[in-house]
Amino acid sequence: MADAVTYTALRNALAKKQYHNVYLIHGEEGYYIDELAGLFDAILPDSERDFNLYTMYAPQTDAATVAEACQRYPMMADRQVVILKEAQAVPVAWFNKLLPYIENPAPTTILVIIARGVSVKSATLTKSIAKGKGVVFESKRLAPAAVTSTIRDFIKEKGLSIEDKALAMLQDYVGSDLSRIYNEIDKMTVALPPNAMITPESIERNIGVSKDYNNFELIAAIARRDVERIYKIINYFRRDPKNHQPIVTTPLIFNFFANLLTALYAPDKSDRGLMNELGFKWSGQLTDIKPGLTNYRPWQIIKNISAIRQFDAQSKGIGSRADQFDLFEMLIFKILNNPNRP
Repeated sequence: MADAVTYTALRNALAKKQYHNVYLIHGEEGYYIDELAGLFDAILPDSERDFNLYTMYAPQTDAATVAEACQRYPMMADRQVVILKEAQAVPVAWFNKLLPYIENPAPTTILVIIARGVSVKSATLTKSIAKGKGVVFESKRLAPAAVTSTIRDFIKEKGLSIEDKALAMLQDYVGSDLSRIYNEIDKMTVALPPNAMITPESIERNIGVSKDYNNFELIAAIARRDVERIYKIINYFRRDPKNHQPIVTTPLIFNFFANLLTALYAPDKSDRGLMNELGFKWSGQLTDIKPGLTNYRPWQIIKNISAIRQFDAQSKGIGSRADQFDLFEMLIFKILNNPNRP
C-alpha cells in the first residue's frame, strides 16, 4: 500500500519542503482537501509558476495527456508541479493509461491527484502509487464524537483556551462542518488577544450566537424542568427560524434522553462511571445528565424518546401538515407532562 498520512503530517512535510513525486488527495471532507490543494499550488515561487505549474481537470483531458505533461522537464527550475483536479468525476478505468507513469514517476515532477467529496476505491491505483513511492491522504468526514476534541485542539493551536459552556455553544452552532469550525475560530483569533479565554460572552459578541437562547440552554432547561425558561427559548427560536429549526434541535434533545436512559441503568453513577458509560470525554458533558436523572423517571424517558420519533415523522410530512414550531411546542408539552407509567 502507498504511504497513508494524516493531514497534520502532510502539511508539516510540505512546509519543510519534503516532497514526493505522486500524491493522491481524496475523501468526503472537503476542508482538508482545499487546504492541501492551496499548499501544493504554492510550492513554486512566483518566478517559476508560469512555465512549471500545470492545473488540469480530469473530465476535460485524458490520462495520456497528463502523463505527457508530467514527463516534461522543468523550465529554469528544479521541479514542476502538475495538479489534476476533479478526479472524482471520471471512472477508475480513466487512470489506466496513467498507471505506468505513477509507478515510475519523473524525479523532477510533483503530480497531485485530487478527488474532492469521494473516496477513490481502487486498489490498482493505490498499489501503483505505492510502487512509485507516492503518498495517499484520505480526508474522512469528521465523526460526531470527534467534534469536541477537534475544536479544542484547533483553539489550542491558535493560542487560546475555551470555557466548557462556550465550547458547547460553538459546537451547537457549527456542528461537524470543518470549514465552519475553522472559520469561526479564526474570527475569535482575530478578535481576542493572545492566550485569551473564549467565554460565552465572546462567542455571542463575535460569532452572533446568543449565550442565553440556544440549543445548549434549551436542553439545560429541559433537564431542570424549567418551564418558563423553556418557552422563552422556544419563542426566541420561533422569531428566528432560519437559525433555529426544530428539525435541527430535536436530534439533540433525542440524544439527551437517550444518554439519560443509558445513565439511568449505569451500574456506577459516579462522575467517572457515567463518563465511561456514556463515552464522554470531559466532565462538563454531565452538566445536564445529573439534573435529568433527578427530574425524569424511566417511563417518562422512554415516552419522551417515543414522542421525539413521532415528531420526526410528522415534521417530515408523515401524518401531519402542521407548522413545525406548533409541532415542536406540542413535543415539548409531551416531554414535560408524560406520566411515569406504561
